[in-house]
Amino acid sequence: MRILVTGGTGQVGRALQRLAPPGYAIVAPGSDRCDVTDFDAFIHLVADERPDVIVHAGAMTDVDGCERDPERAFRINALGTQNVAAAAQQYGAALVYLSTNYVFDGEAAEPYHEFAEPRPISVYGRSKLAGEEAVRAVAPRHYIVRTAMVYDETGRNFVNTMLRAAAERPSLTVVADQRGNPTYAGDLAAAIYRLIEQPAYGTYHLVNEGSASWYEWATEIFRLAGIETPVEPIPASAWQRAARPPANGVLANTAAAALGITLPPWQDALARCLARRAVLQPA
Repeated sequence: MRILVTGGTGQVGRALQRLAPPGYAIVAPGSDRCDVTDFDAFIHLVADERPDVIVHAGAMTDVDGCERDPERAFRINALGTQNVAAAAQQYGAALVYLSTNYVFDGEAAEPYHEFAEPRPISVYGRSKLAGEEAVRAVAPRHYIVRTAMVYDETGRNFVNTMLRAAAERPSLTVVADQRGNPTYAGDLAAAIYRLIEQPAYGTYHLVNEGSASWYEWATEIFRLAGIETPVEPIPASAWQRAARPPANGVLANTAAAALGITLPPWQDALARCLARRAVLQPA
């Protein structure tokens, strides 16, 4: 199977390349060949590569940056996704679109299942929801994969930020009243490969099992890493940001679980990520 990955240098893109099953050919061109906002250039790329599946992992994921530059956010996350969907449909490729828990407003008391009504409260969430809508309208053979709090060993993410901050500061404060599913890019990539093996098109929530606040996640990172830097919980209102994340960003995996696809508990995933990180980045 031939897979074209957008965002190949990102966390999920790297994991998809590293974990490709036998018999899968992964094409992950750089941004010089893969500008999803340029329809003519992208459709020529698809015509040249003729993938069986396109995994659209590329996006503008700087949540606060989206708030400051909504035009760019919608150009990349909405129009760019529409271009990818149109190319996939024209050349007969199935499409995997990576979306986000930010499509929800975070006001629910329970985790959000795949059929809950999206109500984004940020530019990032609205632009990603617009991408979902474009995929549904243009490319019938699609898997919309919402995920949350993605991290890996080397990327710009919460895990690496906390480890760096612990080495630089005597104590830390971390938001304790926003929750989500910390999700390891390696586990997400493995689940995507399992998903595309069956033509069960639709919307899925692929996240590591369980949930945590940012504070709980930070304390587990430090416990596993043997770091004793004190961490103080604070409310989100004490942390000034351009965008307001959903207070409850917890996703429930019901659709993929019905296909037998689940991800391990987030604590287990974090331990494996930190172990691999120690090998890749020895002290």
